[in-house]
Amino acid sequence: MKFPPILLVAAAALLPLFSSTTATAAKKTSSTAPLAGAAPGVRVDPTYWWVGMKNPKLQLLVHAPGLAGSTTTLASYPGVTLESQQKLESPNYLVLNLVIDPAAKPGQLKLSFKGSKSFACSYELRARNTDPARTQGLTQADFIYMLMPDRFANGDPKNDVVKNTRVNHVARDSMYARHGGDLRGIQNHFAYLKQLGATAIWPTPLVENDMPKASYHGYAVTDCYRIDPRYGTNEEYVQFVKAAHADGLKVVQDIVLNHWGSYHHLFLDKPAADWFHAFPSFTRSNYNAFALNDPHGSQRDYQLFNDGWFDTTMPDVNQSNPLVATYLVQNFLWWVESTGLDGYRIDTYPYSNPQFLMQWGKAIAEEYPRLALFGEAWEGTEAEQAFYARNILPPVNGFKSNLPGLLDFQICFAISDALKTENGDLSKLYHALQADWLYEDATRNVPFLDNHDMSRFYSVIGEDFNKFKTGIAWLLTLRGTPQLYYGTEVLMKNFSNPDGKVREDFPGGFAGDKLDYFAARPGPAGEAFNYVSKLANYRKAHPVLSSGKLMQFIPQDGVYTYFRYDDGACVMVIANNTKDEKAVDGTRFAERLVGFTSGVEVVSGATISDLRQLTVPAHTAWVVELRK
Repeated sequence: MKFPPILLVAAAALLPLFSSTTATAAKKTSSTAPLAGAAPGVRVDPTYWWVGMKNPKLQLLVHAPGLAGSTTTLASYPGVTLESQQKLESPNYLVLNLVIDPAAKPGQLKLSFKGSKSFACSYELRARNTDPARTQGLTQADFIYMLMPDRFANGDPKNDVVKNTRVNHVARDSMYARHGGDLRGIQNHFAYLKQLGATAIWPTPLVENDMPKASYHGYAVTDCYRIDPRYGTNEEYVQFVKAAHADGLKVVQDIVLNHWGSYHHLFLDKPAADWFHAFPSFTRSNYNAFALNDPHGSQRDYQLFNDGWFDTTMPDVNQSNPLVATYLVQNFLWWVESTGLDGYRIDTYPYSNPQFLMQWGKAIAEEYPRLALFGEAWEGTEAEQAFYARNILPPVNGFKSNLPGLLDFQICFAISDALKTENGDLSKLYHALQADWLYEDATRNVPFLDNHDMSRFYSVIGEDFNKFKTGIAWLLTLRGTPQLYYGTEVLMKNFSNPDGKVREDFPGGFAGDKLDYFAARPGPAGEAFNYVSKLANYRKAHPVLSSGKLMQFIPQDGVYTYFRYDDGACVMVIANNTKDEKAVDGTRFAERLVGFTSGVEVVSGATISDLRQLTVPAHTAWVVELRK
């Protein structure tokens, strides 16, 4: 999510932020499928669980009007114990703490509530899925395609308007309204993604965002256990992941730990006041992560960063509350086990409570060691970015990150800075990679050119197609797992003022579109697509670009050169970032050219017969497979 000077100002007056639950709001509170035999209005989170999880403890949050005056009993079930029940401030909740022995069998737990609220219900314990093809994780061999589901393609017009949602219409001429894209629309275009060379799909959050305005982006969650019905159902999401895997595509789920939407059912009817951070009056985060690890910093700045709200409609979740922390941990275990997804991208990662981040990361990794985890840390220096991934740095204020990787904003900034002006500065890109020594393993980072919060790459570089190819060449040959924002491959453009301008519909994804880039891409759009596709598919077929070592040479005279190499292969990437043709002395790279006498530029097929003396045209990047 965006690092914002201004965040959805138009949404500021949508609701009284600190009001108590109203009858109207309560009626609109979303819910998952009712529990078997339960009275109407009863909800339990998680909605079901599994036997055989590594952590035998299970926390159930039960909601029903007036429930707190009831006493809970669990009918005898071998291997399952109701350890305790806990009342909260609200009269409408109980917390049940269960212990599930590893030897317990799948089945239905029988829970009875007697007192001010009396009813019985069944709670399902399922068998875990043992399919080895589930939860594959990500490697450097992958190429992630990031998209906004609402803006990519509409595959099921029947879910465009969903009864009882707060936004129950589509308006494609409004950048703040829903446009109708959905899971089926993405699935209908798996072939397009594979032709491009993508191996993984990252949609912005798919869980329910039932907010009154501008919630199409997905970052204001209102139900942690439900796919937004305008995208599809929970079961359709399970099938979506299965279909992606069957088609050779992985799925990354975009998640938010730090905040929810102000129409979240647990905010409308709070279990307790301390489930959310609150100040005497509305207080934003200061959006300054430096406060977290500043050895000279103030506690006030630290508190504002961590506890301030991200926006007027995004209450800050209090993860230092153990019940809240467990609720979040269980929720994200639940989605992995339910679907078999392959990775989590964590939104606004630094804004969460640092101790919780360590707890959450440990719990997720212990249960799913293959699951890919990478976070958004939109920071201004290499060291500050590296602080939020596994690194060589000492703990600060008791925090030592256990997150495997990050979105590599430093690479993104460096590429843009190099290309957005004439004879742009290449040193930042060199320095961003030089700082890899800070990480435990920088190859787990995700480099990118732009995203849903940033001006589109093609506009940033002045719509210069040669510079576009240079940026793509760097993206697809540097270390890490590259990510491409939807439409970049067909030269979609605009500046993020406001954000909606960089979140436009993909041409051809919606009925009535004048252009259909899924079917045909004439002119520059087709040339751009073909360049990305050729290089991405070459990368897929040549492991040296995904698992090979990286050696870079200090930029010289506007030319930047690096090599990807292993014991048997070597690829040279050389980019002339100036307006003039450059003669490059190849003997400078002798340590990497030993044994190689010529090369082939992999996109154009042109032969380079003499590696000792290279003449590189203006604003040109070559990706050269070296030959012996």
